[in-house]
Amino acid sequence: MNTLKESSLRFWILIIGVLLILSLTGLGIVMAIQETTLRAEQAIQPVSDLTSDLGTEVSKVMHPTPTVVPDPVTIIHEVRSLARLETIQYSVEKVITAETGQGAFGFLFGDRLLFVAHGVVISGIDLGKLGPEDLSIKNGVLYVSLPEPEIFITTLDNDKSYVYNRETGVLTKGDINLETNARRVAEDEIQKAALEDGILKLARQNGENYLYRLFISLGYQEVIFVYPTPQP
Repeated sequence: MNTLKESSLRFWILIIGVLLILSLTGLGIVMAIQETTLRAEQAIQPVSDLTSDLGTEVSKVMHPTPTVVPDPVTIIHEVRSLARLETIQYSVEKVITAETGQGAFGFLFGDRLLFVAHGVVISGIDLGKLGPEDLSIKNGVLYVSLPEPEIFITTLDNDKSYVYNRETGVLTKGDINLETNARRVAEDEIQKAALEDGILKLARQNGENYLYRLFISLGYQEVIFVYPTPQP
């Protein structure tokens, strides 16, 4: 009886041992397969990346990003809509002496005044004068020939302009047009002072700086302003 029990116990121990060995063997095989698969994926990944990069480059060649360059005629219409481009303003002060009836009898019939004039001069570029012949494109570069800068406004600031002193003869009430004439001369002198100080040159420089940024924003890679050939 004891011998039978021992035989049965040995049998079950043998069965459990065989099952344990088979389990360990199967686990080893699964781990080996997973490791082999991982290595294969790692080996394939660089090739996949290279294929993807190559596909991207081929796509760039076959379907390049377009470069859009606006039509100069269209640009001219847009720029003309700016009308007069005021690019600089000068504030000038001048002292004007106006007199009449001076001479030996000036103390009787003369009229003399000192006028302190504060004026404003505004200069810029009249873009309405820009024509199709003034814009051209060569090798992607926009060449622009702007109209000459000009004076738009010369005016007195009445709040700051005044008669500093006036002397009239004892036998006259003064010339009623003397101050008006002084104001007219003052405007001419204020504009002359602004021109002598180079207002037109600064007006052109400021206009070119503004339009350069505008043209670049419209898609041009480079903008060159062309000056007219000086006449001999």
